[in-house]
Amino acid sequence: MIELYRDLIIDHGVNPRNKYILQCFTHSAKGFNHFCGDNFILYLNIIDDIICDISFEGQGCSISMASASLMTLSLKNKSVEYAFKMFDYMRDVIKGNIKQDSQFYDINVLSNVKNFPSRVKCATLIWHTLNDALLYKGKS
Repeated sequence: MIELYRDLIIDHGVNPRNKYILQCFTHSAKGFNHFCGDNFILYLNIIDDIICDISFEGQGCSISMASASLMTLSLKNKSVEYAFKMFDYMRDVIKGNIKQDSQFYDINVLSNVKNFPSRVKCATLIWHTLNDALLYKGKS
């Protein structure tokens, strides 16, 4: 299973999905990791509390790119409330505070990063950027 997770992270890290500038967006935020230089801008088009479209641009290591790719796939056409739940789950599971929940199976592949503490910030950067975009509801 660990090898499958590794292969999935490599695939999303090398071929990230939804990596483009969303032309029509209602929310955005920038995320930057000062320690390693990972840098992202997240774009969301939210209508009636549903994330109708989501994309990102930027650069980073394979872990941060995979995390961004998996996040965008997981949140498209989901509610903002679900996105906040997913953020809380991701933050807690990747820090090893809780066990995996099958409700969030599509991002559980990232939970193994908790075994590499120096990479936790890589995996969570885009999630904190998401939280900022949702909380501040502005375009940056």
